[in-house]
Amino acid sequence: MKPQTTMMCCFVFFLATECSYNRPQIHTKDGHKYQKPEEKPKVGRTQEKCQGPCSTPNCTRPCTKNFHGEIKFTCHQKKWQKSMETCTSLSVETLFQDSKGESRVSIAAASMSLPSFNLRAPEPINDVVQGIYKNCPLDYACIIDPVKSSEVTSGNIEFIVELLKNISTGLPDNVTRERMKSYSEVASHILDSAAISNWTFVSNKDASSDLLQSVYGFAQKLRLDNKSENIVDNLFIQTKGFRINHNTSEKHFNFSLNLKNTTEGISGIIEIPKQELGKLRNASQVVSIAFPTLGAILRETHWRSVSLPNLVNGLVLSVVLPDSLKQIILTFEKINKSHNGKSQCVGWHSKKKRWDDNVCVMTWDIRNEVRCHCNTSNAVMAFSILMSPKSITDKVLEYVTCIGLSVSIISLILCLIVEAVVWSRVVATEISYMRHVCIVNIAVSLLTANVCFIIASSFKSKGPDYNLCVAVTFFSHFFYLSLFFWMLFKALLIIYGILVVFGRMMKSRMMAIGFTIGYGCPLVIAVTTVAITEPGKGYVRAEACWLTWDNTKALLAFVIPALVIVTVNLLVVFVVAINTQRPSIGSSKSQDVATMMRISKNVAILTPLLGLTWGFGVITLIEGIPPIFHIIFALLNAFQGFFILLFGTIMDHKIRDALRMSVTSLKGKSRAAENPPLSPTNGSKLMSR
Repeated sequence: MKPQTTMMCCFVFFLATECSYNRPQIHTKDGHKYQKPEEKPKVGRTQEKCQGPCSTPNCTRPCTKNFHGEIKFTCHQKKWQKSMETCTSLSVETLFQDSKGESRVSIAAASMSLPSFNLRAPEPINDVVQGIYKNCPLDYACIIDPVKSSEVTSGNIEFIVELLKNISTGLPDNVTRERMKSYSEVASHILDSAAISNWTFVSNKDASSDLLQSVYGFAQKLRLDNKSENIVDNLFIQTKGFRINHNTSEKHFNFSLNLKNTTEGISGIIEIPKQELGKLRNASQVVSIAFPTLGAILRETHWRSVSLPNLVNGLVLSVVLPDSLKQIILTFEKINKSHNGKSQCVGWHSKKKRWDDNVCVMTWDIRNEVRCHCNTSNAVMAFSILMSPKSITDKVLEYVTCIGLSVSIISLILCLIVEAVVWSRVVATEISYMRHVCIVNIAVSLLTANVCFIIASSFKSKGPDYNLCVAVTFFSHFFYLSLFFWMLFKALLIIYGILVVFGRMMKSRMMAIGFTIGYGCPLVIAVTTVAITEPGKGYVRAEACWLTWDNTKALLAFVIPALVIVTVNLLVVFVVAINTQRPSIGSSKSQDVATMMRISKNVAILTPLLGLTWGFGVITLIEGIPPIFHIIFALLNAFQGFFILLFGTIMDHKIRDALRMSVTSLKGKSRAAENPPLSPTNGSKLMSR
C-alpha cells in the first residue's frame, strides 16, 4: 500500500473514531431517544434581581453566562419584582450542532472518494424545518437531547414553543407515531410541573395558547393504523387514537395522569356518543390528548391580560374529531376534591385566548367528578372544568337571600296596603301627596325588581335560556335604578320645599316631573346599556342573570348612577339640617316644614341604608375579598323591603295616626252593623206587638 493511501485511511479512521467518541450516548426505545422518567428539567438561576431601593419604575439586568437576553424588574410596593425574562441558551445552531458533526462524516463517506476528501463544513442550518429534514426526517429525535438538556428558563420556554409551532406548520401532513412521540417529548419538557412558575415571565403572553394550538395542529396530521393506539404516554402529555366509522359503538378515551410526579393521579374520560358516530359517512379517526399541568400554565400566562378568575380543577382534554362530529361528553375527576363550590365546564377558545363557558353544559357535579356535554369547533381546541371561587359560604348566602327576599316581598306588600288604607288622610298638601307617591313607587320598583331576581335565578345565561336571561336582567336593571331615581326625586322635593316659599307647582306638573325622573331616566340608561353591550354578548354574566363585570363592565351602568344618587341625597339631607334650624316663615308654612322634616328623616335613614347596601356590592367585586363582605351584602340587599316598610312608613307618626283613625272608624262601623238604629217602621212594628 502506498504511504499516501495509508495515511489517508488512518486519517479517516481517526475522524470516525473521534466522532463516535464525542457522539451523545443514546438509548433507543420505540425508534426514538429514551430519557429516564425520573429526570427533572433544569430550572437554574439566570441572574440575581435588582438591588437597592426603587428609584425608578423599571430595572433591567443581563442574563448570566451562556445565556443571551435580559431580565426585567418592576417596582412594586418599594420592592423589585421580576416581570419578564428572555434568557435563553437555545438557538437553531445549538439545536443541531451535534447532529451536524454526525452528518458531516456520513455525507463525506457517501459522496466523496478518498483522494478528493476535504474537510469543508456543510452550509449552516438557519431553519428548524431544514435542520430536521437534514438530520432526523423520520422521527425528529435529533432535537430531543438539546431540548431536554436545557434549563427551563422563560426564554427557553418561548424558544421551544416557537420550535413546536414551526414543526407543526412547516413539516408534511403524514405524521407518524414516531414523530408524534418525539414532538411530545419536546412539549413535555416545558409542561413539567417544575416549570409552571417560569411561564409567568414569558414575554409572549400567548405562548401557552400557542403551545396548545401547535400540539392540536400536529395531532390533526397524525395518521393512525387500523387498530387502536396508545401513542404517547409521558408524565405531562398523553395521546390516544381510534379508527372509527358509522357502525362503531360508543367510544371512550380513558386518561390517568399524575400531578407533580406523585403516585396519586387524576383521570378524565372523553366519550363520543353513538348518535354522533352515526353521522359518519366514511371511515375516519379520532385523536385525543390529555394535559395535567396545562390548565395552571394557561392561567400563569394569561392572568394579566385575560379574565381567568377561576382555577382549573381537572385535566385539560383536547380532541381532534372529523368535521361531521360536533358533540362530545367529558368526565373530569376533580383535582381539589375538598372544595364545595360549584364547578364550571369550559372550552379554551383559541381566538379569544380565554375559557368559554358557552360551549359546554354541565350534566352533573358530585364530590369527585364533573360531567360535561360540549360542542366542538375549529376555534375551541380543549376542554376542562373551572373551580368556582365561591367557598362553603354559598349555602349561607343562599339561605340569607331566600329568607331576606321573602321578608322583603311581604314587607313591600304590607307597605302598599298601608299606603292604600291611609292615602286619603295623609295627602293634604302637594308636597305630602308627592312624598307618598314616591313611597308607593319605591315599593313597587323594589317589589318588581325582587320578583325579576327570583325569576332570573331559574334561568341560565347560556343555551336556550340566554334571551330570557337578557330580558329578565334588563327589567331587574331598570327597576333597581327606578328605586334610586325615586329616592332622588324625594330629595328634589325637599329642595323644592325649602327654596319655593310663596308659589306652588301644579300637582299634575309635579307628577310629570316625578315619573320622568323615576322611570324615564332609568329607562334611558337600561336601554343604552343593553344596546351597547348585548351585540357582543357582553351584557349578562356567565354564571348568573345579572349585569356582567368582565370585559364590558356593564355593571357600572347600575353602580355609578346608584352611588351618585346616594351622594346627592346625603348632601341634600345636610342642607336641610342647616336650613331647618332657622325659624319658619309664616304660620301657613308650618305644615309644609313639618312635612319636609318627615321627608328628610326618611331620606336620611333610607339613603345610607340603600347606599351602604350597594357600597358593599361594589366591594364584593374585588378579587379575594373575605366571605363576610358577601354575607353582609346579601343580608342588606335582601332586607331592603323591610327597611322601607319600617323607616318609610311605620316610623312616620302621621301614618300611625291615620292607621289608628282608620281602625277606629272600622270598629265603629262594625258596631253599627251589629246594633242598627231603630227606624220608624221597626218602631211601629214593636208598638203593634
